[in-house]
Amino acid sequence: MRFEVSKVLDAIERRLSTDPATARAVVDLAEVVRYVDFDNGRPANMLRLGQLIDALGRSVAEENVPVYVVVHRGLLSDADLTSNERMVARRWSDDGLVEVLADPADRLLEVAELLGLPVLSRHRFDGMRGRYQWLNQPGRLLAPLPGHGGPALTARAGGGNTPATAEPSPAGAQLLARLWSCPDPECALFGRMRVGRPGGQPPPTLRTGQPTCPRHGERLTEAGARPPAEVLSIRIDGMVRQRFVVAADHPMVVGRAPERGEGIMLGQWLTEEARRWISRSHVRFELHGRDLVVQDVSTNGTGVRPGGSPDDDERRTIKRQARPLQATDVVELYPGVHIARSKVWATGGVSNPTSVMADAPTMALRMMDRP
Repeated sequence: MRFEVSKVLDAIERRLSTDPATARAVVDLAEVVRYVDFDNGRPANMLRLGQLIDALGRSVAEENVPVYVVVHRGLLSDADLTSNERMVARRWSDDGLVEVLADPADRLLEVAELLGLPVLSRHRFDGMRGRYQWLNQPGRLLAPLPGHGGPALTARAGGGNTPATAEPSPAGAQLLARLWSCPDPECALFGRMRVGRPGGQPPPTLRTGQPTCPRHGERLTEAGARPPAEVLSIRIDGMVRQRFVVAADHPMVVGRAPERGEGIMLGQWLTEEARRWISRSHVRFELHGRDLVVQDVSTNGTGVRPGGSPDDDERRTIKRQARPLQATDVVELYPGVHIARSKVWATGGVSNPTSVMADAPTMALRMMDRP
């Protein structure tokens, strides 16, 4: 059972992101692990984060939805968690997959405002609504509550149970235009390994108006302009299966099974016929300045549908060629296998997203590690 629980925690880890381009909601892990009514189990259980991620995926009708997690520092030594769970939380912290803070409550709302993300929390934040007026907007604050078939998200204000996003705040837009460096070179968020790293830095916190490292409390220095980036979605048979980021310094290959594990693998979602047609490495996406360019590197060629047109007469085929993509163009690897900027599709179209809890052992949430 311990092995199966570790597999679930690994699956949850793949849904963690402090990248402003990919995160879909902000959550406080110390709060989530104590949602006992999710399973009537232990006082604290890290697997409840997986249940919350599943609820978010169902709400936005999309696969592989990442969350931006902030963690109270005390959770890393919380005796209500197992030793394995505490070790995993520390690894997430060391790898910069989550933010660990002495008091994450205000940072939770700051991140949501800077990035325009919804907050998933049972706290009402009544005393903060004057400062963060967007909390009153539909879909910006949702409570995860037990529901039929698993936890569901319920609006705290303004109606609308679907998480809503907004453009980054003016301060957020300014912060996200630059890269930042922490005085601590080993900082998991703004250290040497994170500056310019594909995946993007999180937003700094603002203290007295100055960009500051939320973990170390030290003032950050500018490290240059943030490379331009585009968020793309892979849609297969009308369902968004995955999002990914193409940055000016980080092109991306998509195919059936790109070599050496580099790139986005589609094989697990394809029919046998589609697998035979789509090459292991099929297309390469690059940013040239502000232009998103697709290059065919396949055996059978790639289609481009201008403006997403369903008319086959308007479809253009490229073979071993590159083509800049307009804002609403759709790349077609095979009928029903499409890639475009994420804003092209208003819905993910997935009625029952794959559960991050798929490898959870039966009754693990109630029985794990009990004496």
